[in-house]
Amino acid sequence: MAKADNTDLLVFLRPFSPRMQELALWLRDFVWDEYLDCNELIYDNYNALAFGWSLSHKLGDTFCSIGVYSNETTHFGFYWGAHIADPQKILLGDGNQYRYVRIKEKADLPQQYIKELMANAYQFCVDKAKDVHKAPKGTTVTKSVSPKKKRP
Repeated sequence: MAKADNTDLLVFLRPFSPRMQELALWLRDFVWDEYLDCNELIYDNYNALAFGWSLSHKLGDTFCSIGVYSNETTHFGFYWGAHIADPQKILLGDGNQYRYVRIKEKADLPQQYIKELMANAYQFCVDKAKDVHKAPKGTTVTKSVSPKKKRP
C-alpha cells in the first residue's frame, strides 16, 4: 500500500524541522485517507519538497499537492486550482493554473472545505485525463531528486 511506502519521503524530510516533518506527514495522511487509489508523486526539488496525488504517474494528472518550504511553511495546493470553484476565496495564486493555501500549523487547514476542493479538483482531472483506467493505482513514486538545493 502506497500510504505505508514513505521511505524516500522520510529521507527527503530530514533536513526540515521536526515540526515541519510532522505537519507534512499529517497533511499526507489527510489526502491518503481520502484517495487510496491515487498515486503519490514525490519531487525533491531545488526550492521545495513537493508531493502530489495523481490519477496516473503523470504530473498533468495531479489534482492536489503539498509543498514543504525552508521558511517553515507548507502549501496545500491544487495543480489545476485556477479551474475549480473556490466560493470562500481562500486559494492563493494568480497564475493560469496552480492555487494553494499556506499552512503553518494543523489549525490553518479548513479540513471540510479542503475536502470539497479536493473532490472538485479530482473530478476536474478525471474529466480531462486520458487513459487513466490503464494507470497504476495506489503507488508512491519518486519522480525527481535535485542534486543542488536552495533549501534544507
